[in-house]
Amino acid sequence: MKRPSPAKVGLAAERIGSHVVTWRRLLGLTAEQVAQRAGVSAPTLRKLEHGDPSVTLETYLNVLRALGRLEDTVTALDPYETELGRARADQVLPKRVRR
Repeated sequence: MKRPSPAKVGLAAERIGSHVVTWRRLLGLTAEQVAQRAGVSAPTLRKLEHGDPSVTLETYLNVLRALGRLEDTVTALDPYETELGRARADQVLPKRVRR
């Protein structure tokens, strides 16, 4: 039996889905066009856009690629793109061995 997603996960999925819809509309693309470019079915894209957290990570990434937002998403999660990540990296990550 599958556990329900935590409320914060559901809300985040809804917000991401809403952002996907907004990007799609800003780019003047139909749901059918995005689904085709992402290699997913229209019902799967609809689930993503409505915040269904069961949509796979691969589907999210393919849709973001189809919208031209994949690299920005990857960069947004890069710890070295934040002050905290850069500051803590020197403290907690091992130094690279130079040959």
